[in-house]
Amino acid sequence: MRVMSAGHGYRYLLRTVAAGDGERDETEPLTRHYQEKGTPHGRWIGSGIPGLPSVTIRAGDEVTEEQLKRFLGAGQDPASGAPLGRPYRSFASARDRVRSRGGKLPESLSPEDRAAALVAIEEEEHARQTRRAVAGFDFIFSVPKSVSVLWAVADAGV
Repeated sequence: MRVMSAGHGYRYLLRTVAAGDGERDETEPLTRHYQEKGTPHGRWIGSGIPGLPSVTIRAGDEVTEEQLKRFLGAGQDPASGAPLGRPYRSFASARDRVRSRGGKLPESLSPEDRAAALVAIEEEEHARQTRRAVAGFDFIFSVPKSVSVLWAVADAGV
């Protein structure tokens, strides 16, 4: 399972699913899958498609880069760019959190104490992970190698 963050998290899919190698003719053997690189193009599926504001996307349509950018990157309708619900939440970066906390230090601190406090704040904030809004999840299911081996050595009936 891979968590895809809002904003640029969709780029992971561009490097994999959306960058497919083309269609497979049904007359070609399934073993072609093991000889080629990449993943087939992504397709729109699911019962939520008819609920999108635009009606131009249909189940089975190929996912384009712009659609993926709008949908997962910005939380927008993939065809029209209209907002879907609330915008993704944004969270302060470590740098912003350090700046905010540093600005709240008492003016009465000596320069040495202020410097020590800023170092401690920086260490604490950089140790914390910056939260990111989640746009979606990528689940990859694969069978154990033993199943693939069985399929490879089995006759056509199996």
